[in-house]
Amino acid sequence: MWLSNALHWGRTRLRCSNKKHAMIQSFKGMIPVIHPSSYIHPSAVVIGHVTIGKDCYIGPGAVLRGDWGKVEIADGCNVQENCVLHMFPGKSVVLKTGAHVGHGASIHGANLGRETLVGMNSVIMDDVELGDGCIVGALSFLKAGSVWAERGLIVGNPAKRIKEVSDEMYNHKVEGTALYRRLPQDMKNHSDEVVPLTEVVENRVEDFPNFDTWMNRSNK
Repeated sequence: MWLSNALHWGRTRLRCSNKKHAMIQSFKGMIPVIHPSSYIHPSAVVIGHVTIGKDCYIGPGAVLRGDWGKVEIADGCNVQENCVLHMFPGKSVVLKTGAHVGHGASIHGANLGRETLVGMNSVIMDDVELGDGCIVGALSFLKAGSVWAERGLIVGNPAKRIKEVSDEMYNHKVEGTALYRRLPQDMKNHSDEVVPLTEVVENRVEDFPNFDTWMNRSNK
């Protein structure tokens, strides 16, 4: 049974191994620039004046709209599933090196400093200046024009800085982002569109990274 399923999986994998490309669109002659080391998921959308640096990961369902202004993403950034990067006319979105944008977040005309982290489903509004090393908790709202000094832990709606990011917390963030820096190459080398198996097979592959949550690490 296991062998027959494995053979079936191999055949279907070969039939479906043609990789799809993301939806990359020009707008009024503005064409996205994407470094070849970066990975853009096939369901992501990249439009217009968008620049993506080295070793960046753009996840499923992410939308990067450079139609009304620039979207500039530096090396080693990640924009995860269902995030939106956009702006009011004439504004820009800037992600500096190592910026980390969690699942479902919206960045609207804001500037994110080096090694910042924006938690899941947070909203960062126009002209926000998020200092280097800041961490924004999930579901936070940073109002337009707000300026946040570096290494702040920022949470809530409306958002407040509750303390400074410790060296231990900062290092944990950097280590987590490093996983995403490696993910583009892993996706290119080890990901294919396949027909799913119809049942769980014996000795199914399990190959996951080993990384503690901040809660687990801080409680040790």
